Amino acid sequence: MEQELSLQAMQKEWHGSLKSYLFGFFTSLFLTTLSFLFVSLHLFTGNSLIYTLVALAVIQAFCQFFFFLHIGEEAKPRWMLWVFFGMLLILFIISAGSLWIMNDLNDRMMPDMTKEMHS
Repeated sequence: MEQELSLQAMQKEWHGSLKSYLFGFFTSLFLTTLSFLFVSLHLFTGNSLIYTLVALAVIQAFCQFFFFLHIGEEAKPRWMLWVFFGMLLILFIISAGSLWIMNDLNDRMMPDMTKEMHS
């Protein structure tokens, strides 16, 4: 017969140590400060600044997923991980659909503006 874990035992199992929380906090703080300095000191401009900020944001998001949300650390079945991927899929569909609709509306409502901009 399988041994069932109580809610308190599962919560204790999923929570990290003080060391991992502090490491995650200082890593997130460092990445945020780095992003701020890149913008305020004008170290990058244009697309290179945008790509750098997006890369730093993605790194910080993964840092927070692992150190604070403990994504991927639960026991089998990994239902929290599947819920997370489902949330990402819904977020992607909403974002991509919104951009598609806004682009289509821009083309339909202001067709002459795009021709003038390319001239």
